[in-house]
Amino acid sequence: MTAFAPDSLVLNRKLPLWYQVSQSLRASILGRAPDASLRLPTEEQLAAHYGVSVLTMRQALKELEAEGLISRHRRRGTFIEPGARRSTPRRLLGSIDAIVAQQSGERTTILGHGAAAVPGGLPVELAEHFPDVAEVVTYRRLRCDGESGEPTNWAENAVRPDIAAGIDLADLERWPMTKVLRDAVGVRISRITDTVEARLADPETAELLQVPLLSPILHYTGVTYDEDGRVVDVARIRYRGDRFSFTVTVEAD
Repeated sequence: MTAFAPDSLVLNRKLPLWYQVSQSLRASILGRAPDASLRLPTEEQLAAHYGVSVLTMRQALKELEAEGLISRHRRRGTFIEPGARRSTPRRLLGSIDAIVAQQSGERTTILGHGAAAVPGGLPVELAEHFPDVAEVVTYRRLRCDGESGEPTNWAENAVRPDIAAGIDLADLERWPMTKVLRDAVGVRISRITDTVEARLADPETAELLQVPLLSPILHYTGVTYDEDGRVVDVARIRYRGDRFSFTVTVEAD
């Protein structure tokens, strides 16, 4: 059995440390290998891995326990819940690792990819983000619950061609786009702007997500910028309205 190993994390001092750690660990749990151990390292080992105090680590684990992703047993240790529900509520607090975490833990199928002309091959709301290129590369993916196989959301991404040249489709089947851009391609992401709104399922969305036509869905748009201020990726994700909720928390300075 493969040992569980959490991803590394670069901490942002503007956000609560426990929150960043919980989101990074959440992504590691949901994206773990199928044969990975269900037992987590000790609180002390995890605290040393992330470079935080044991108290901070304990608060992060308490958050994951409340989600039902882990269970903690006195003297035995902390364990990943094998039947934990993947489609837990999304909490957005401005962390790149939070974006990675909210997209992790689902089985992904590539529906298609290819070049699209700018502006003619893209909807206006996407084309306006790429005024300096003649075309972008688009990716369409369907995500399903890792256990039941039920469709949960489908995503479209429009990516700058120079960035898309470094994307391996096999990575997109394993990881969220944000993680691929940051960790596989090496994009230095400066920020991601998120918009979530209620919409009704169009025919394509209804068919892919197996929901009635015009049923409520959550429509997410994420615009990813690199350190030079360029838009490198625009994601549009349609979530089943009966499976997801989004919570935005504002922390006082």
